[in-house]
Parts: sequence; C-alpha cells; structure tokens
Amino acid sequence: MDKNLSVFSAAYWKAAAAECHKINRLTLAALVIALSVVIGSFFIPVAANLHISFNFLVVAFGSMIYGPFVGIIAGAVIDIIGYILHPFGAFFPGYTLSSMLGCLIYALFLYRSRITVLRIFLAKLIVNFGVNVGLGCLWSAMLMGKGYLFFLANSLIKNTLMLPIETVMLVVLLQILLPALTRAHLIQDQHSKHISLI
Repeated sequence: MDKNLSVFSAAYWKAAAAECHKINRLTLAALVIALSVVIGSFFIPVAANLHISFNFLVVAFGSMIYGPFVGIIAGAVIDIIGYILHPFGAFFPGYTLSSMLGCLIYALFLYRSRITVLRIFLAKLIVNFGVNVGLGCLWSAMLMGKGYLFFLANSLIKNTLMLPIETVMLVVLLQILLPALTRAHLIQDQHSKHISLI
C-alpha cells in the first residue's frame, strides 16, 4: 500500500475491488467474521431489542484493511451466520443491511487513509446514529409492531453514551496494532508511532 487514496477517486474503488481477489484479504475477512460472531454472542442487554456489544472493534479493524467491497460481503455474512448460531425471533434482512452498512462506513473512513482520531470518531458517529439509531429503531418498530419513537429514546441514550467509549476503545486498539500493521504494509505508513488527532 503505497499511498493514501481519496474515497472520491477512481483509484480508491479500483484498489478496493482488487481486494476481492487477494487470498490474504479473504482469509482475514473469514477470521473477522468468525471473531465478530463469537464476540457478538456476548452482549449486555439494555432494553427491548437493544444491547451493548463490542464486535464493532473487529468489524472496524477488518474494514480498515480489506475495504468496502469485501467489507460489505463480510457484513452480510456476519449477520446471517450470527442469526443461524444465535437466532432471536424471525430472520430480518434489515439487520443484514445494517451490518453491511456498518462495514461500509468503517471502510470509507479508514481504508487506504491516514488513521486519525477524527476519522475514527466520525465513522463511529455515523454508525451509531445513522445505522444503530436511525435504521435500528426502524427495524425494531417493523418487527415488534410498536411506534418508532418507542425505541428512539433508549437507542439515542445508549448510542450517545457509548460513542466516546467506543471511539476510545477503537483508537486504543488501532494504536496498539498500528506498528505491526504498518510493517506488514496492511495500512498506510503513518509517519508516526501514534494516531494523530486530525
């Protein structure tokens, strides 16, 4: 990986598409899927159809390395396998879409980019409020036959409180892994041993 690429450039999407043909990236995706399903099976219940889980750490890490296309596929597989192993009610494709979008968002902010606290925060902000709150409440309302606002308050509180915690957790994880990932040329050379703020 020799340079950062803008998500608005054709080169970015060409590089992302090429990841689908790399055995090491597909192998990593399989490991991320397995770890995410295992970690996702341990969660803290908060309210009706709402819980705290930490599999986002693995998902964001994988998406940062293998990009949006592999990430979208991995996101779908994570949700489907997770449901097969730990079914809760009827299967609902909305959650599969949410899982895919989460992987896509992490990839758009972290893949082929300089890793910064700001980028990590923005990715978490969009996932928490766009996917978890926005779509999550919609899926819950459709599944459980209650109004959207019924789920909104709890989801907003949970995702607002967890945003700084999850951001710090992700920054710490990536900071620990940064030297090894840089040496292995899995991410762009940061020109520093530390993740910068912006």
